[in-house]
Amino acid sequence: MTDLADQRGAETAVYQPAEDSGLLAEAAVERARGRVLEVGTGSGWVAEQIASETDCSVVASDVNPHACESARERGLSVVRGSLLDPFVADAFDTICFNPPYLPTEPDTEWGDWMEQALSGGETGRELIEPFLEDLPRVLATDGVALLLVSSLTGYETVLDLVEDAGFTHEVVVEESFPFETLTVLALRHAD
Repeated sequence: MTDLADQRGAETAVYQPAEDSGLLAEAAVERARGRVLEVGTGSGWVAEQIASETDCSVVASDVNPHACESARERGLSVVRGSLLDPFVADAFDTICFNPPYLPTEPDTEWGDWMEQALSGGETGRELIEPFLEDLPRVLATDGVALLLVSSLTGYETVLDLVEDAGFTHEVVVEESFPFETLTVLALRHAD
């Protein structure tokens, strides 16, 4: 049995739902179909919204063992792994990702699970780039990926990366906040 200090430590090591989570959930409930994967699920809240509001088959994944446990507690099927690495080709009809996107200088990183959930490296795109590189392998030919992008990560650069990876993009939902604009893009294989 874990004591209260261990439970609090696990809670502070898992990204909890925020405005970005709400935007991704809104887009996913509207657009998700078939076999759905939420990459970097954190608390599992977005995946839980998809599972409860749609008839989709939902899988959540995260590299953080505390996040995996949190998602399991929500009744989700969970895979522990990095990005799309654990999954076979054409495995999902819908893939959702709210990546760590805060630009972080290497000398200010704090080296714990919460930092991994928030820090997108120096550019804010440290995980977006490998995700997009591997996405064509895992996303079904007629599938859609829902990617949350912050203006802090260089929006136009992300769009270039999306196109370089062989995808078209469409804005599904967008909201501006005092320090950033958050956009959920629907990505589809280019013809």
